[in-house]
Amino acid sequence: MAVAKIIWVDDEIESLQSQKMFLENKGYEVQTFTNGFDAIDYVKENLVDVVLIDESMPGITGLETLAKIKEINQSLPVVLITKNETENLMDEAIGSQISDYLIKPVNPNQVWLSLKKIIDNKRLVAEKTTTAYQQQFRNLFMALNSNPDYNEWMDIYRKLVYWELEMQKSDSPEMQEVLQSQKGEANTEFFKFVSRNYASWVNPKSVDGPVMSHTLFKFKVLPHVEKGSPLFFVLIDNLRFDQWKAIQPIFAESFRILEEDSFYSILPTATQYARNAIFSGLLPVDIEKQFPAQWKNDDEQGGKNLHEEEFFRSQLKRLGKGRFESVLYQSIE
Repeated sequence: MAVAKIIWVDDEIESLQSQKMFLENKGYEVQTFTNGFDAIDYVKENLVDVVLIDESMPGITGLETLAKIKEINQSLPVVLITKNETENLMDEAIGSQISDYLIKPVNPNQVWLSLKKIIDNKRLVAEKTTTAYQQQFRNLFMALNSNPDYNEWMDIYRKLVYWELEMQKSDSPEMQEVLQSQKGEANTEFFKFVSRNYASWVNPKSVDGPVMSHTLFKFKVLPHVEKGSPLFFVLIDNLRFDQWKAIQPIFAESFRILEEDSFYSILPTATQYARNAIFSGLLPVDIEKQFPAQWKNDDEQGGKNLHEEEFFRSQLKRLGKGRFESVLYQSIE
């Protein structure tokens, strides 16, 4: 079995046959093309591990070929080979997310070392991820069987999400299956935990329960309100923690993230109940009592989320006691 499948794109590929043979002797499968168009078509239909592209080619340049390949497979590693060492070209190439670049003339060892760096890095990351999870498996198993409280359950969930995202770097289906099995066990135990405790959490007299949908604003947003300082409360509906971790780097480009926390949704978690509870600061049964004209049950006609601003202003009035000088509500669908 080949170490990896390589495609090499160069309009003078015939002059590189000795380098192709050198890589094949090292265990690589090498497919060659004389133009970017054929390479792009090949990537559309075939699995490839690394692409080597000559920057200067007639018809379609190396950078243009690179851009088209990245549209097809964003994560495919690309090595740009060029005679041109100008800063502008290097900036454009790096901005196009190349994995490496080589300056002509290149010798076989240079190409080989570049490929090893790319492919072995992927392999080493996968191996390290698998080994690290194997070491943490027992700790997670013990945590699941130690009668965790609601804070410890949130920690278990964060760790399982972390390993689920990390396992995407691993090529071990066996370890991914072990993780999914452990997640399944965690789901079963968490269901039992919520079943035992939910009624006491939503009891109005409860003093020992997690932050939930109807108390989220009071405990997590209100403490940050300061007179004269604007505060934005952004609610993204149906966002799981793993999805947040995926988009977090985008937010980090423009904002400094000072705190990351979790809360427990009320049941049912459907938007009609949980989202309205967040805006109103009330459980659904209390929303229905205080806003009988606005509340719609499942069997009633009409929108279930048409009165968020009214619910929100009522909560602010109840909690603010004059602290909120101006509130602008904006719903983005």
